[in-house]
Amino acid sequence: MTLRIYFLRHGKAWARVDWHDDDDLRPLTESGEALVRSEGRAMKAMRLAPDVIVTSPLARARRTAEIVAEELGMSARLLDDRRLAHGFNAAGLAEIVAREAPAASLMVVGHEPDLSATVAELTGGGRVDFKKGGLARVDVRGPELDDGMLAWLLTPALITGE
Repeated sequence: MTLRIYFLRHGKAWARVDWHDDDDLRPLTESGEALVRSEGRAMKAMRLAPDVIVTSPLARARRTAEIVAEELGMSARLLDDRRLAHGFNAAGLAEIVAREAPAASLMVVGHEPDLSATVAELTGGGRVDFKKGGLARVDVRGPELDDGMLAWLLTPALITGE
């Protein structure tokens, strides 16, 4: 069975130099929220329907996931997972996949450079450049996640057509 894993990088957040609180609480900007909402509507038009959305609990990723889940009508299938916060990797993803079995598709919402590194791990190497709000799909066969193929990588402009 092929498992589809969607990787979504959080939308545009406040710049670190302008945010004077805990970085984990750094939120999306208004324009970041608006773009993520447009992306969510576009994902719905694409008929993207993961079985579950798993997000980093950090504010910017959590809000990105909430908006996308709302647009996809999936708010009840949104879960936080600390493994997506800092140091996310293929081993953490394997644990999430095992917990969510028998899901045929899932979306993870997180941060750079962890998403790029995880996609590279799954697909045997290479460099992936996730823009803020970027979305990738990796197809894997089997629970070991060792045979991944990058199906596509989309920038926000490609998702929304803007």
